[in-house]
Amino acid sequence: MASEAYGQGTESLAAFAKSRDSSGERLEEYGICESKAMEEDGQLKENAWNMGRTEPMSKRQMKKLMREKQWKDQKEQRKQKRKEKKLQRKLERQTRSEEGREESARKRFKRDVTPSNLRVALDCSFDGLMVLKDVKKLHKQIQRCYAENRKAAHPVKMYLTSHSGQLKTNMDENDKGWVNWKGITVTSEHFSEAMKKEDLVYLTSDSPNVLNDLDATKAYIIGGLVDHNHHKGITYNKALELGIAHAQLPLGNYVKMDSRKVLTVNHVFEIILAYLEKQDWQEAFFTVLPQRKGAVPACLPASTQQKEAEDDCNICDSTDNGRGASEALAQEDSQPSKLKCEEQGTEISEDIDGET
Repeated sequence: MASEAYGQGTESLAAFAKSRDSSGERLEEYGICESKAMEEDGQLKENAWNMGRTEPMSKRQMKKLMREKQWKDQKEQRKQKRKEKKLQRKLERQTRSEEGREESARKRFKRDVTPSNLRVALDCSFDGLMVLKDVKKLHKQIQRCYAENRKAAHPVKMYLTSHSGQLKTNMDENDKGWVNWKGITVTSEHFSEAMKKEDLVYLTSDSPNVLNDLDATKAYIIGGLVDHNHHKGITYNKALELGIAHAQLPLGNYVKMDSRKVLTVNHVFEIILAYLEKQDWQEAFFTVLPQRKGAVPACLPASTQQKEAEDDCNICDSTDNGRGASEALAQEDSQPSKLKCEEQGTEISEDIDGET
């Protein structure tokens, strides 16, 4: 049965092939092949469609055809323009990269750096007295101190002591790169344990001692506390408790401010760096202090102050002379004014004596 079915299938395939060959031979006899027949069929259909068009072509269609023709004709031009733009962008990138390298080279250029032997430590042992918001502010101030010390003309030996608690956690979460900081010693030890007590000088605005110069053999401590003046005198009391030296920057000798004299951690640190470079306290203060502090020079020339006092007295006298209801009233009005002018002159002279 299987052999008979196989034989019948073979015969049918042979018959199909024979009929196909015979049809091909007939087409070849008439000089027509299959592919040519298909092409001619498509051309006939297209001609028939064109011949069947009786309506005229609209302007919109004509414009569309013209645009298509123009698009095809301008293909090479567009290709050339793309090449030119690509080359131009490449040249611009090269120019920018060269300028960037020059600018980065200028940025990398540093003036002659002479490291200082002065030690400055940030005391972070007040962590428990601050809320997280203030701890974050302290973190930013420490970052500023580190950055300013890195680019200073006379960088100091920087210490970060009592580094633990909220501050360390915040730095680990938000500034993981602090572990790679260079030129700084970060320790969980208290500054009194990390350095000799006889070398320590705690900088606090409550100290009666005024710091007139920086001693390279000393280690100056800056209290790392952001408390908005809630804990007054805490750094001064800590210095007394530890039995170490203390002093305040000579701010009052050179600067008058509208606000309180308590400075942030980074301001004190930057003032020390500025003094090491300029060797002038007044210039250091005015280089660092922000304008919002309303800082003005404390020492004005005596002639300027005397002139201001004379102007005040003249204003008082002119005001008294303008009043005139009667001689008695004029005398009564003039006496307090004269007394006021005399008091102002006395106060100004006392201020001048005190400053000099």
